[in-house]
Amino acid sequence: MRKRESRKTQIIQELRQQHALTSLLKHAGMARSTFYYHLKQLRIKDKYEIIKKEIRSIYKQNKGRYGYRRIRDELQNRGYPINHKTVYSLMRELGLKSIIRVKKYISYRGEQGRIAENLLNRDFKACRPEQKWVTDITEFKVHDRKLYLSPMMDLYNREIVYFTLADRPTLQPDLDMVKNATEKRQKISDLVIHSDQGWHYQNSQYQHLLHEKGIRISMSRKGNCLDNAVIENFFGTLKSELFYLKKYQSIQELKKEITEYIHYYNHHRIKSSLNRKSPVQYRASSLNLNHS
Repeated sequence: MRKRESRKTQIIQELRQQHALTSLLKHAGMARSTFYYHLKQLRIKDKYEIIKKEIRSIYKQNKGRYGYRRIRDELQNRGYPINHKTVYSLMRELGLKSIIRVKKYISYRGEQGRIAENLLNRDFKACRPEQKWVTDITEFKVHDRKLYLSPMMDLYNREIVYFTLADRPTLQPDLDMVKNATEKRQKISDLVIHSDQGWHYQNSQYQHLLHEKGIRISMSRKGNCLDNAVIENFFGTLKSELFYLKKYQSIQELKKEITEYIHYYNHHRIKSSLNRKSPVQYRASSLNLNHS
């Protein structure tokens, strides 16, 4: 009913330049108050027309990965002062929504080496880069093959400083990641690397490598996924924004898109906790402030 009345109002408004409003209303069988009510509603909708175009643009540019809060942040970056409730309502009207997150790969196999103390203790804030890093492993499956992603994240700006992709969950990719992530970095002697109690991190070879570099080891308590919540959230975001948006035909295709996604995540994906900047943008702006 409302759509029909709305359509009538549009037609009447278009014809008002050529015909008297009274005649048009009589012909359409519409009361004057009804006409003005629907005209007001149409004008309210027109008020958000530009915002809707921006929302579609942001959603498309980010391949459907942004929810209403992040789209609100990007709209504000673009100079549109709008609240999250309005963005949520407009996204519902446009049929745009985010995807549900999924469970992670579990690498715990019992105590197989030394369990380190939980130095991080859920303090996920860092006052500078290379102070606190977190890591973990997650699993993807394409047909009958599996792929394991192991990233290293800097808690200062949530940047993925290095990552490995492997067809099997062996120790070597984690050793390679530590070596490559710490290469050419100046302050790793003050660094803490936090993980869960996965067998990789209990391994004496892995722990010896970190001790050799002067890096302190921190581990979550057994069965406490919240102790490493930031990297868990990253896995959930990556899977909801990439992996479950399409069906992959090969492991190679997935490797390529994960690599592209992590670049996008570091350089372009904004976060409200980083002043509506991407991790790389936030690090660059903070370095500029420190040098000014």
